[in-house]
Amino acid sequence: MRKGRFTSPAPDLAQRYGESVSFDRRLYRYDIAGSIAHAAALAKAGIITADDCEKIAAGLHAIEEEIAAGKFQWDPQLEDLHMNIEMALTKRIGSAGAKLHAARSRNDQVALDLRLYVKTEISETIARLRALQTALLDLANHHVDLVMPGYTHLQRAQPIFFAHYLLAQMEAFDRDANRLGDCTPRVDVLPLGSGALAGSTIVLERELIARHLGFSRVSQNSLDAVSDRDFVCEFLFCLAMIGLHLSRLSEDLIVWSTSEFGFIEFSDAFSTGSSLMPQKKNPDMAELTRGKTGRLYGNLVSILTTLKGLSFSYNRDLQEDKEALFDSVDTVRAALEVFAAMMPELKINTARMEAAAADPNLLATDLAEYLVKKGMPFREAHETVGQLVRQAVEANTTLNRISLENLRKVSLLFDVDVTNVFDVRRSLAARRATGAPSPENIATQIEEWRRKLV
Repeated sequence: MRKGRFTSPAPDLAQRYGESVSFDRRLYRYDIAGSIAHAAALAKAGIITADDCEKIAAGLHAIEEEIAAGKFQWDPQLEDLHMNIEMALTKRIGSAGAKLHAARSRNDQVALDLRLYVKTEISETIARLRALQTALLDLANHHVDLVMPGYTHLQRAQPIFFAHYLLAQMEAFDRDANRLGDCTPRVDVLPLGSGALAGSTIVLERELIARHLGFSRVSQNSLDAVSDRDFVCEFLFCLAMIGLHLSRLSEDLIVWSTSEFGFIEFSDAFSTGSSLMPQKKNPDMAELTRGKTGRLYGNLVSILTTLKGLSFSYNRDLQEDKEALFDSVDTVRAALEVFAAMMPELKINTARMEAAAADPNLLATDLAEYLVKKGMPFREAHETVGQLVRQAVEANTTLNRISLENLRKVSLLFDVDVTNVFDVRRSLAARRATGAPSPENIATQIEEWRRKLV
């Protein structure tokens, strides 16, 4: 790229500092697909012959096969994958290869490659999310009757079904999939034909290129097309949110796997030991996922920070978008694959969960609602049951062991039917409002998810 304008090559130090081929070469399939589509548009515009177009396509396909087979020799002195492929093509087919770059710039070329890459990765990430959801759904279906405590502030709050917890995770990952789908239209825009920033006097049929590459529309402003990395930011945000949800799931699983909780046990395949303590079985896959989420956040902040100070056209700073993007894609791919394989192998300690959920004090809210149904204002009922909880704690007992006589000392609304309140499964069966954890609702949700994931 220094021929003509410069009289000497760049020093090795500068070449090493400026090259990107060491990491952007993973875009080679998209770069080649874009070049083949560009050649077809050049041929239709009469810039190259049909024979040249055929030679270019054949040469590029051959180069693609070499790269896939690991036989292609990348040259860092050529800076990036675009020049590596173009030079290899020219050596292979002669002058026809040198004609290929007419009416385009590496600026719109790399924008094209990134959009094609992100489009593909969106689809693949959604597929991995669905695989994890399937694993969660199978686990929920297998333990559909298992009761456990639900927590707020990491304190026992109210009883729920374990399946209800798993279905909550389903909702979060479904938002992730929908979010990815929502950003797809903003990725699905063809930038090729924008040139360096102002298009070209060689007018190509951009709609033809868009159809060839599967884009639904073409960019409407050449300056914006080469400057825009919003779609990268948005995709990185989507990946960061997936990391957030995986991290929160990891945190619950880690806590539940402790001896203090004992609700679950990770399989040996997804656990590690200690270098010192022979008895240890550590939840390292979940801990690593929780830790890697920070990298996903960092990658998002990295590209946002890079973009914030750039003038509105192409700047070489944009080379820094790729490593953050690739790292986030690789990180989320690995995490989703691990969790889809790890969740079915969890050992669920049903007896420990059921015993924890049998704590009568978890039904304190039910007791307050019992009084509400008898006509007491909720705030008064809340205070009344709070007094009973204090009495139970002071007497080292539980709410269900307070006699009816003592209950009626607090409120005459208590009657013999109050004992029904302390039936956990009866309580859950009564939670029939949309979204609540009744067995009927859970069964319906499992069936709906099953249909959706087919």
